[in-house]
Amino acid sequence: MSNKTKFAVLLTSVIGTSGVLFTTGYEGWRSKPYYDTGRVVTQGFGSTLKPDGSKIKITDKPITQKQGIEYLTAHYARDAKVFNKSLQGIKLSQDEYDLYADFSYQFGTPAWTSSAMLRNLKQGKYIQACKSLENWRFSRVGGKKVDCRIDRGCAGVWHRQHARMEKCLGANT
Repeated sequence: MSNKTKFAVLLTSVIGTSGVLFTTGYEGWRSKPYYDTGRVVTQGFGSTLKPDGSKIKITDKPITQKQGIEYLTAHYARDAKVFNKSLQGIKLSQDEYDLYADFSYQFGTPAWTSSAMLRNLKQGKYIQACKSLENWRFSRVGGKKVDCRIDRGCAGVWHRQHARMEKCLGANT
């Protein structure tokens, strides 16, 4: 299947291997639990929960990269019900599905379900949905809201959003 072939999102739709690799590439890797920028205990590829749904504790033992992938895919599986339900009636390519799932992983399903991206997709405005990713280029650095295109302290946020946007536009042109 081409990365431009669109399919109806079903309740059973899942992120593809390339989507998981995209996420792992931007989340980075840490085997030991640590506090993320929001002071949430995190481990692996940005996971805050174990596959069984329990919270990661700062005292947990290190995990392997294979376990990190298991944590990540379990997170995607937990979020899939809400994420997929929000996309009912919308046709997406696998690349689009994966990048929007990655957005939801990074910012959470509440951010996704209230996003301009989803509103645009429901209206059939695929290019506008892609461009709406740019609205999420901001972060809090030192208590201030900053534009991550400019502030080097959060450049990773912008690079990830820009990569999503480029991939999305590529799937729609």
